[in-house]
Amino acid sequence: MGIFIVYWIIVVLLFFIGIIQIIVKATKDQPVKPGLKLVIASVIMLVIGAGACAVILSNLNIGH
Repeated sequence: MGIFIVYWIIVVLLFFIGIIQIIVKATKDQPVKPGLKLVIASVIMLVIGAGACAVILSNLNIGH
């Protein structure tokens, strides 16, 4: 259970760090590609994590 919490914390941190990087670098007229990579990675992790949670939760109801 603890690993799920750590996973979701990492996803949220990556997303917010990416957004902050995009904003800061856009105001300084620097390339925003590293920030975009972090945001895209966090969205992919979100989709994978949500899918894994759905599979785990659907397997819990099979025994009933």
